[in-house]
Amino acid sequence: MPARDQKRILHATGSHAAGWRDHCIFVLDFGPGLRQKEIVSLDVGDVFTPDGKAKSRVVLRVYKRTAARNPPVQEVFLSRDVRAKLERLYELKRRAGQPLSPDSPIFLSRLRKRISTRQVRNLNAVWQRRAGIDTHYPFHVTRHNACTAVYRVRRDLRVVQVIARHADIRSSVWYTHPSVDEIEEIVESASG
Repeated sequence: MPARDQKRILHATGSHAAGWRDHCIFVLDFGPGLRQKEIVSLDVGDVFTPDGKAKSRVVLRVYKRTAARNPPVQEVFLSRDVRAKLERLYELKRRAGQPLSPDSPIFLSRLRKRISTRQVRNLNAVWQRRAGIDTHYPFHVTRHNACTAVYRVRRDLRVVQVIARHADIRSSVWYTHPSVDEIEEIVESASG
């Protein structure tokens, strides 16, 4: 998904009165690249301190398993911007009287139950339409965008591996492909 379409979704969810929960779901996908299952399984205590401050490092309880017998602990790092948005969500949940105990789900459905991955896929399609995006992008595509963005900033495959939480660095190579803009720039400079 192009960055401009991600911005359109974030604008649509961030400016819609009832869209902040969904905005935070997209922020966790676009930024640290969490998978659907990882997002829906987050509990309040995973992300927030008892006083409602978002943690900068979040240890995942649910994540994609590896073939390793004792998989390493998987954690993600949240930027200041992501933490600020999550803290706003916490405050909105508090005002709405939603449960904030450490074992309460962060993302609730209208029935006040943990949101499902199916609901996340549905809201992904809904917000893409509301944002005026003609092409449908599966939710997981934006995880790829997040990892590719990290590679473009650092050009370090090991950093991508850590952020993507890949057991094998060969899985991270996928995110090193050049963009159309990069290819055009290279062609222009090589022919000059």
